[in-house]
Amino acid sequence: MNIAFLHNVQLEPVPEQAEFDTPETIRAIVEALESKGHRVTPLDAAGHLDQLVSKLKALQPEVVLNTAEGTVGRGREGFYPELLDQLGLLYTGSDSYVCNLTLDKYLTNLALSQVGITVPASLFLLDKAQLEDFRLNFPVIVKPNFEGSSKGITSDSICADKVALEKTVSRLLAEYPSGLLIEEFITGLDVTVPYIEKVGVLEPAHYEFDNCDAEHPIYDYDLKQNRPDDVRVICPAKVDEKTKRLLTKFTKLALRRLGVRDFARVDFRVDKSGHPVLIEVNALPSLEPGAAIYLGAAEKGLDNVPDVLDAILKSALKRKPPTPKNSKKRVPKFGLVYNLRRRASTLDRDEEAEFDSETTVNALAQAISEAGYPVTTLEATPELAGNLGGIDIVFNIAEGLKGRYRESQVPALLELLDIEFTGSEAGPLAVCHDKGLAKRLVRQAGFLTPDFQVVQSCKGLNAEKFRYPVIVKPVAEGSSKGILPRSVVSTPQELTALVKEMTERYGQPMMVEDFLPGREFTVGLLGGGSRPRVLPIMEIVLPAEKKNPIYSFQDKLDDTTPIRFETPAKLTPALEKNIVETARGAFAALGCRDVARIDLRLDAQGRVNFVECNPLPGLSPDFSDLCVLAKACGMDYKALVKEILTPAVKRFRRKIRKP
Repeated sequence: MNIAFLHNVQLEPVPEQAEFDTPETIRAIVEALESKGHRVTPLDAAGHLDQLVSKLKALQPEVVLNTAEGTVGRGREGFYPELLDQLGLLYTGSDSYVCNLTLDKYLTNLALSQVGITVPASLFLLDKAQLEDFRLNFPVIVKPNFEGSSKGITSDSICADKVALEKTVSRLLAEYPSGLLIEEFITGLDVTVPYIEKVGVLEPAHYEFDNCDAEHPIYDYDLKQNRPDDVRVICPAKVDEKTKRLLTKFTKLALRRLGVRDFARVDFRVDKSGHPVLIEVNALPSLEPGAAIYLGAAEKGLDNVPDVLDAILKSALKRKPPTPKNSKKRVPKFGLVYNLRRRASTLDRDEEAEFDSETTVNALAQAISEAGYPVTTLEATPELAGNLGGIDIVFNIAEGLKGRYRESQVPALLELLDIEFTGSEAGPLAVCHDKGLAKRLVRQAGFLTPDFQVVQSCKGLNAEKFRYPVIVKPVAEGSSKGILPRSVVSTPQELTALVKEMTERYGQPMMVEDFLPGREFTVGLLGGGSRPRVLPIMEIVLPAEKKNPIYSFQDKLDDTTPIRFETPAKLTPALEKNIVETARGAFAALGCRDVARIDLRLDAQGRVNFVECNPLPGLSPDFSDLCVLAKACGMDYKALVKEILTPAVKRFRRKIRKP
């Protein structure tokens, strides 16, 4: 099963990250799921939201294991469930409403007191002035109303009189202005009751604390975050059968009343008479190794982490809408959308260099048809929108006609018309066509790129500041357009002259980039998510005797070029691993899906650098790099085309299955 694991990672032990999953917990969960045969992609929710959405759309998981707590505001726990709902993705755990409600301790207690569950007498406090009419019995406990993981709870949280209360309230309101909850303190045993919907209410557990000499020992922030070794979770809890029955009854009532689903934890204090008093409901309980949910599940026969996680996933999968009887029978109709090359390219006329020949269009149409899908060929002209009637899925190879972001035009139109299509979405295509933007995103993701500057013209160009040699290339062209044998320059005078010539010719900014003297590679990727399939790596073997060699547009036109291609490239294991990691990292950072080809080059130190990404790689049979790379691993042309179109078919089928 294809699973996305959405989480917040705890990078340091500070209160702001107290509810997040530690790297050790994340690793344990991933390993547990993988041991069950699942394919797991961890996704840190703390990154840029648009990148997260792009990754989720590209991955299209069958289910999302959600433990993300959110970072800001009283509704933070409900943010990611709401996002997943909007994306139409199935996920574990309660929905946005329940997550937000259970994070509000006061409203939760108020709702549950109405169905007969015992809760402490309490006061929700937003202003210290509310203490003037204070009527609760001491001792009381003061805690932030919208926090978990014992945040804000210390040994000073229990107040024996009004003086201590006013002091604690002043301190906590300054830190947690959204509101405090003051409750009459219940002396007794801390008991937690875990729950897995597919199994039922699990065995209760209770907490015992070592090295704690407080008059009223509580599970405070210090114990939870700094002294976990001083906390023992005892399961089954040391309570009598009558108390256990009440704990089970109250837990069932609470979960049913609130609408909690899949898994949860309900916390109580059992008073000296053995009566449970509800403290809080946690709709996003911890899944760290050793948590009470695993101990309680073991008493029910689920005696390891993988089985517990599998039970949670199966509970969520019950919500998967049924497949309509005729959905699998329907064969989607494809439209092959392309730009047709009508004239051969030369060094002086390269306007159609990125377009596809009639031979390529026909070969693609035949491959789509032989994959079992009816196909119509459609040229990407301004009349395209009116010709898409009856098309379910577009196999997109259109490069666009005009503008800096022309490759994104057809995908943007298809998104507007709600027509599924192969390849990356409009955003990634626009970004990848702008070499400067693409490099910035990949560099931000932690991968090396050569230093560069985008210059608008030779006017104001400070040619003296560059470290020579540098290479000059148009910022928004593909197929090596504008890259000449003389594009690598070694002096300020050469740079100024070349920038002037090329900006006039292409009518767009130029990228001036540090020249990398090392080996050059191209990598083909298929699929989606953070681990797309990597095809055998190709090396573009440049002539060693030539100074500052590059793979130019002229080389692509010249059958006698001294450049040769080696597939698979001869690589050390370490270099191959670095190339694969960089290619996959760039693919994910740019939000690509289905297919892409990424160019890389080594610098003087032998380090792998990202050069550019082509999310619309050529598909000319037996000629285009991607086809050569596929053939090197035994994948013929028909199989390659089917590999590219299959994810789009899956997205289409998911769409028509939605009620």
